[in-house]
Amino acid sequence: MKTVVALDTRETAAGGNSARKGGDAGVEETDSFGQGEQAGEVKERPGSGRNRAAHRPRTASESGRQLTDKEILDQVVVRNLDTGETMPLSVAEDRITKGTNPLSLHIMRLTSEYISSHDLHLLGGSDDESMSGATGSSKDGSEKKEKKRKRLRIKQFWNKTKDKLKHVKGEVFGDDKDVDDDDNTLESGYIRVKPSSHHKGPLAFEQLQLKQDLSGEHVGAVWTMKFSLCGRLLATAGQDHVVRIFVLKEARAYFDALRAKYGPDAAKAEAVPAESQTAKADAAASVDELFEGQSFCSYHGHTVDVLDLSWSKNYFLLSSSMDKTVRLWHISRRECLCCFQHVDFVTAIAFHPRDDRYFLSGSLDGKLRLWNIPDKRVALWNEIEGSSKGVSNLITAANFCLNGKYAVVGTYDGRCLFYDTEHLKYHTQIHARSTRGKNAKGRKVTGIEPMAGENKVLVTSNDSRLRLYDLKDHSLTCKYKGCANSSSQIRAAFNHDGRFIVCGSEDHHCYMWRTYHDLSKFSSGLRRDRSDYYERFKVGTAVVTAAVFAPVPGLFAGQGIREVSGEVILTADYAGSIKVFSSISSNGEPS
Repeated sequence: MKTVVALDTRETAAGGNSARKGGDAGVEETDSFGQGEQAGEVKERPGSGRNRAAHRPRTASESGRQLTDKEILDQVVVRNLDTGETMPLSVAEDRITKGTNPLSLHIMRLTSEYISSHDLHLLGGSDDESMSGATGSSKDGSEKKEKKRKRLRIKQFWNKTKDKLKHVKGEVFGDDKDVDDDDNTLESGYIRVKPSSHHKGPLAFEQLQLKQDLSGEHVGAVWTMKFSLCGRLLATAGQDHVVRIFVLKEARAYFDALRAKYGPDAAKAEAVPAESQTAKADAAASVDELFEGQSFCSYHGHTVDVLDLSWSKNYFLLSSSMDKTVRLWHISRRECLCCFQHVDFVTAIAFHPRDDRYFLSGSLDGKLRLWNIPDKRVALWNEIEGSSKGVSNLITAANFCLNGKYAVVGTYDGRCLFYDTEHLKYHTQIHARSTRGKNAKGRKVTGIEPMAGENKVLVTSNDSRLRLYDLKDHSLTCKYKGCANSSSQIRAAFNHDGRFIVCGSEDHHCYMWRTYHDLSKFSSGLRRDRSDYYERFKVGTAVVTAAVFAPVPGLFAGQGIREVSGEVILTADYAGSIKVFSSISSNGEPS
């Protein structure tokens, strides 16, 4: 029977919950089993509770008539962060990148701020990093605004001119480097992979092939995609509220046996295909296909978009959603094992890497929670300190790093805050932003990925940048640019040995970088902490919302866990398409 674990949403008279600094962490939060908060002063959190409620739009007229969606959105006035222009949210949403997920739209409503990818592209931005943050000059505000408008007009004109010149060049000389081609497959059967203009070969992914298309399962966008630690199961979820599991063909028998052993009623469940269904899928599948043609199972229970997924080493799966819940599943069972209730959208979750009895959750209520699964309660929690606007404490990403030693969260204003996992006390923070220019104001952190075997963490943010930080001294190791990620919840990921990075993009491409430069191929003036030496390929006609490497590429070449030459990349997009690309041939060598 499903267990629902709920948090006590009782608030202070001021409308907020308890606000605690890092040193006050480790206090149990009230849950449905009656354990109350222990010790600690309760005070109002700026910008929460009543303050937020005062800015909520009306949903009904004074006469009681229900307002239309457009009438509600017209009440919310938002400001473009780059141009300073204000407009109703109903107008602003038409200018936002198509493919923006509902979490981003909800945050825009909370913050009354938005940015379009067009503005982000035109304004460019500095790539000079700051660990402490830079302050603007004290010149007269009106003069600065006028100069900014002039610079913007000049950049707009120059960028339009460059685009026209590139288009003419492509038509006249047949140069396909700058002209997107709808036919993305070369005569050789390989995917057309394009390097950046600064890239000096050879390319690492020039022999990439489309191996399988798993489209047709999901209805609507796929927001998140995660491999199990063994590399044989792929979990996907998104707009249709359903979590789907795909299994490698060679591992199907093992998981069928696992389900028969631990799920006696599974044979009657929709999640378990019958033998005829398996035979049908095998008959329809090509011999070259890597996954079963149909999903191994599907989990229903969430009522709104699913935002994040996390696997444990024992085949447990967590899913978080905009319905304010985290649900626990197991590959051998059809039903939800437990439901952990929150008070706001749950944007990120992560199993503890060494003890899967615990998991981390980050929510838009500004609280980081460490849950004890067997006890079905919050073991530790802490609240993110924010500004008086009450929006900078929104948690938009979370993960463990250093093999569970620290929990790290990303915020709306570009901060990455580290907490020691044992007591969930504040440790330090990094602000992912530049020293000057547009990017001097931190953008929303969309992903945090630890680097296996090293004290480093990769941060993805909405300034279309990826930053690799060294946790020994919190310095910037390298910044990667090329992809477009101005308003989406796209996150980057490492391959199995950390040599490559992959990331989706709003321009319908998938981008790959080498984690470290091959300095022998570049001049002595190369900056080691910058990389725009990417490779990319066009996936389709929709925003690429997720991209991951297969954690054990040998499984896709029939080599098991043996090391092989080449990589396997999976992409998902706004249209619900999931594609499998490989640069490995059937014998384990590059294609």
